[in-house]
Amino acid sequence: MDRIKGLKNLLKKEIVILDGAMGTELQRRGMPPGACPEEWCLSRRDVLRDIHRAYIEAGARVIYTATFGANRFKLGLYGQKEVRSINAELARTAREAAGDKVFVAGDLGPTGQFVEPFGPLSFEEAVIAFKEQALGLQEGGVDLFVVETMIDIQEARAALIALKEIGAGFTVVTVTVEPGGRTLNGTDPVTALITLQSLGADAVGCNCSAGPETMEGFIAAMKPYATVPLAAKPNAGVPQLLDGKTVFPMGPEEFAGSAVRFATAGVNLLGGCCGTDPEHISQLARAASGVKPRGPVRKSISALSSARSSRVFTGKEPLSIVGERINPTGKKAMQEELAAGRYALVRKLAREQERNGADLLDVNVGMPEIDEARAMREAIGTLAMTTRLPLVIDSGDAKALEAALRLYPGRALVNSISAEEGKIAGLLPVAAWYGAMIIVLPLCSAEIPQDAAGRKGLIKEIFGEAKKWGFAKEDIIADALVMTAASGASPVAETLEVVRWCRRSFRCLALLGLTNISFGLPGRTWLNAAYLAMARERGLNLAIADPASLELMRIKLASEVLTGDDPRAARYIAHFQAAPQETGQGETFSPGEKISKAVVEGNREEIRPLIKAALSSGERPSDLMNSMMEAIGKVGELFERKVYFLPQLVAAAEAMKQAMEILEGDLKREVAAPGKGKIVLATVKGDIHDIGKNIVGLLLRNNGFEVIDLGKDVPKGVIVEAIRRHNPIAVGLSALMTTTMVQMKEVLEAARGEGLSCPFILGGAVVTERYAESVGALYARDGVEAVRVLASLPGATGCNKIA
Repeated sequence: MDRIKGLKNLLKKEIVILDGAMGTELQRRGMPPGACPEEWCLSRRDVLRDIHRAYIEAGARVIYTATFGANRFKLGLYGQKEVRSINAELARTAREAAGDKVFVAGDLGPTGQFVEPFGPLSFEEAVIAFKEQALGLQEGGVDLFVVETMIDIQEARAALIALKEIGAGFTVVTVTVEPGGRTLNGTDPVTALITLQSLGADAVGCNCSAGPETMEGFIAAMKPYATVPLAAKPNAGVPQLLDGKTVFPMGPEEFAGSAVRFATAGVNLLGGCCGTDPEHISQLARAASGVKPRGPVRKSISALSSARSSRVFTGKEPLSIVGERINPTGKKAMQEELAAGRYALVRKLAREQERNGADLLDVNVGMPEIDEARAMREAIGTLAMTTRLPLVIDSGDAKALEAALRLYPGRALVNSISAEEGKIAGLLPVAAWYGAMIIVLPLCSAEIPQDAAGRKGLIKEIFGEAKKWGFAKEDIIADALVMTAASGASPVAETLEVVRWCRRSFRCLALLGLTNISFGLPGRTWLNAAYLAMARERGLNLAIADPASLELMRIKLASEVLTGDDPRAARYIAHFQAAPQETGQGETFSPGEKISKAVVEGNREEIRPLIKAALSSGERPSDLMNSMMEAIGKVGELFERKVYFLPQLVAAAEAMKQAMEILEGDLKREVAAPGKGKIVLATVKGDIHDIGKNIVGLLLRNNGFEVIDLGKDVPKGVIVEAIRRHNPIAVGLSALMTTTMVQMKEVLEAARGEGLSCPFILGGAVVTERYAESVGALYARDGVEAVRVLASLPGATGCNKIA
């Protein structure tokens, strides 16, 4: 702990220099393509120590252990099971090189799999895997931990939770953001920051994917919202292929030129990723020497997040509407669905509320004779894939609350913490552990305070308890407790007084469960809307309400014009210029339209019954197939426009896959549904990554192609033999690493040497269109583009011999 204190003190005085790339240094010193880096390092510890020492001599104050891929999933690809001991030994090697001169960071990289709810790897399996690795690193004597190169916020969360559970002293988490400003799974830098710092990361930032110029912008965007130091490890530019070798174009001097700009952006820890070497770090350290760092600009922040968006509360932004409809109380259809373990209605209500203008979604699944923890977990998983809106977890059950917060890929709001017996002791520790914001509800077991003074006293009392668990004013939202107007004017005025006091005296955010005001009275929408306007004038920040209420939403928009929250009335004018919103009520869809909708929404739960019902009603399998093809095309458009990201793309493809399992036999019997031809897919020799290739294969199958998937780490001879045997209309090659990208050219040359003329389509994280063209191949950046490229091939008939 003394060393962690030393690191924290150092961060206040200077920009802490991190080391540079490990992988490219290992390759430069003889590690062959396809080797297991960790095993190779263990067999050549002198080489590894030399690399560590070179970075230390260059000026790095923190060196990373050579354990980026040392988790059970990646080591397992090489037949290696000794995860903990490998991590411990590699950590000891770094410790030997570092001595007491510099800090040693235990490095945890991605597993190579998508984590629940975005993929097949269960969240708990991911936590266990990271914990196994971290325990080995801890045993080997690391000072701190780094979770890096994360494209999936949920995987980053799993690693961070694993580190919290073993008592790691200091953790840095860096995500990999594409030049467009989001990770491949759709998380922007600010959203990642809000999620990770609230969960307990001691520093957050970015690494890999981008060069300094792009990454500086990401750090600058994060700084205003950061309660922790920020870290950056950019690449030495975008990789290029020259003379058959992968090179990074940015030399040490140019790379070091970014140091002052990074400092201005607000970075606190700075190093290098792919393509950087000790000379890059040496010049970076010199350039950063004497530059005073900017510490975190705030101690706490009122902010919520989902996997794909965040909402920051300053107290000056427009009123936030919390959609109230995901609640089984008084809803027979939802009660039946939840009891049966189905969540189609939850998905539907989420989409409707988001479309109608909700800013957050309240989620309540509590009802008699239900396993609330299981139901809440399933609902959270469904909603994480369905909506970009942050969630409000509405439960008084500690087990259900923990199930939700553990799985939820963002920072949630807990509804609510009251002074009722057991609520503070049962719920506050759970909310604190997962870094949630909380709604404070002024209720106690004895009575509901009728006057403002009683409610103010309870709000202060509950906040006093919350402070003991680390909550700040920015972490709480006070519910002023709406009573029905049917009981008289006094309760209405008392509630408004609590709102005014919260905003102007106590200085916290204020919320109302709005629709309670009209309970038991006719014309409820008008009472709700009028009370909203009154409360907004007192400073109300959030209202739990139904966003489908046109009167309510228009009063909200109008009040924002009059209070100056809608400059130049832009949102107000846009609303009234637009066509009336569709409510979805009374809509009827044909069987094909229902199936198309299920594909677009990734509704794997409902598509099988929809297909069976359509076939029973006499629909032709080929017509249903055509509807799905149109749907997957729409999904592709949404993906290209960055409305959808990888999780939604995969969900849509899997929904279509389930439908195809039912339709396949009937389609073969229909003359109108011929196959489109065979495609051979492979990840090239030396590359063990195949997530992207698998997604491409799934999309191609669902578009009518027969896919022969050869797997990963495939030698060129095996690929050529498969081409000869299957005579495909095209061959798709994938590579994720710059060191294996060159294998693609060798495969093409081998095929052409055999006289095989079929087109090749190249893809993968490091592959560019320029590289594909240079070797005489086509390029597809993802599965959607691969389908389009194949469709554009003029009369492909197979890999015939060159005449």
